[in-house]
Amino acid sequence: MVFAGFSPDAFAFYRELEVHNERPWWLDNKHRYESQVKAPFEALAEELEPIASTVKIYRPYRDVRFSHDKTPYKTRQGMFAQRAPGIGWYLNLDATGVSMGGGFFGDASFTKSYRAAVEAAAPGAELEGIVADLEEAGYTLGGEQVKTAPRGVDPQHPRIALLRYRFLTARRELDEADAYGPDLLDALFDTVEHLQPLVGWAVAHVAPKR
Repeated sequence: MVFAGFSPDAFAFYRELEVHNERPWWLDNKHRYESQVKAPFEALAEELEPIASTVKIYRPYRDVRFSHDKTPYKTRQGMFAQRAPGIGWYLNLDATGVSMGGGFFGDASFTKSYRAAVEAAAPGAELEGIVADLEEAGYTLGGEQVKTAPRGVDPQHPRIALLRYRFLTARRELDEADAYGPDLLDALFDTVEHLQPLVGWAVAHVAPKR
């Protein structure tokens, strides 16, 4: 399957879903999801398979069992190309455009390993340089943070801003019109290349050791 870009209807689908997030509407429009969203994502997944251990396309259905929000469908579509558990690159599409980026996600054990590496001189300084390069290139950092210094961490640590993160990602946003054609594939692989240092750092310092 060849990726030819997303159509305007992929974004229109999510604009309408935000208003009509209910089963009857979904059933009437599921063919649009299958052809305009799911099929292009499957084509992208094939392109990413050579660089990842697994590529996951997320299901469109929300888990509402423990949520006050009972709307049944996600208002965005995402995929994750995993290089190591919880570490890799992602792409999301919603009503406004496309977000692509990478980094790592995980449980408390990931956070513990991450903070230990950031506190250490060599890997911490390396990550500082990676983050500075990404921000200079227009990427935005993301990830859950604590508001103050984590427990047991010196509030005056020179890398306290990085130590506040529980996990760390970097992303860039593309407008809807930039996702219409096959050039989006070039933009995605540019992102993969730009974020390779961050992903590689996480594999070396955050991934569980076998």
